[in-house]
Formats: sequence, structure tokens, C-alpha cells
Amino acid sequence: MNPIPPLVRKLAYAGLIPFVGLAFMVQLAPTPLNYLSAESLAGYGAVITAFLGAIHWGASLHTLGKAPSGDRWIDRNAWIWGVIPALVAWLALHIYIPVGLLILASTLIIQRNIDQNTYQYYFSSDAARTAFMTIRNRLTYIAAACLSWAAVVILYIQA
Repeated sequence: MNPIPPLVRKLAYAGLIPFVGLAFMVQLAPTPLNYLSAESLAGYGAVITAFLGAIHWGASLHTLGKAPSGDRWIDRNAWIWGVIPALVAWLALHIYIPVGLLILASTLIIQRNIDQNTYQYYFSSDAARTAFMTIRNRLTYIAAACLSWAAVVILYIQA
């Protein structure tokens, strides 16, 4: 039995629709719609990147007002890491779009790798963490592939 509620799974996978749809639009839509789609894809990628960083803040809120736990991740690093993806995403929106798309794709992968090791602090059971990471892995790799593909299309196919 999957400990992740069906609504959560459906919402998570529905979050891929803009990634996939906009990546196709970058490749297939006529100019200037393809460039507008690339900008929209970068914006959506930035929002998702920031959202995934914010999970650490949300998960750490229960520690506010308590004595430090003595665990560096809980007491300090989760708060710092929680804002870094948002800052990187913001930067990615202010540079050449294909490079920004590649930065966002890389950031999603880096986040997944860090989160795989840090979500142990947030989940009440290994089964829930494993189920969530299964979804997270699929979502991350598909989103990163869409961002990367759109960048490749702009750099090499439409050039």
C-alpha cells in the first residue's frame, strides 16, 4: 500500500504538464510563440525549484522555539539550503534563456541528490520517505529532461 495519498500523487504528476507541454512548444511552435514558451518554461522551472527548496523551511518550522537539537542539519543547514534553490532560480531567470534552463535542470538534480539524504529528518517512516522519493525521482528527471531538451532545441536545432 502506497503511503502517499492519491491526491498528492495526482497533483505531483500534474505538475509535469507545463514542463512537457512547454518543452514541446519550444520545439514545435512557430516564432515568437516558441520563445514565449521558453520564457514560460524557465519561469515555471524557477517556481518549482524554489518550491522544492522551501520544503526544507516548511519541514523545519516545527523546530522553532525549541532548544537546538545538536544536529547541524536541523539547527542550521536546512534553513540555509532552503533558500539557495530560490536564489539560483532567480539568477537563472536573468541570463540567456537556454543557459538558464540548463542551470534550472542541474539545480533540480542537485536538489534531488541532497534531498535524498536529508528527507530522513522529515518523514515519520521509511516507507513514506521511500514512496515520496520514488515520485520525486520520476518528477525530477522528467522536469530536468524537459528543461534540458528545450535548451538544446534553442541552442542547436533552432539556431
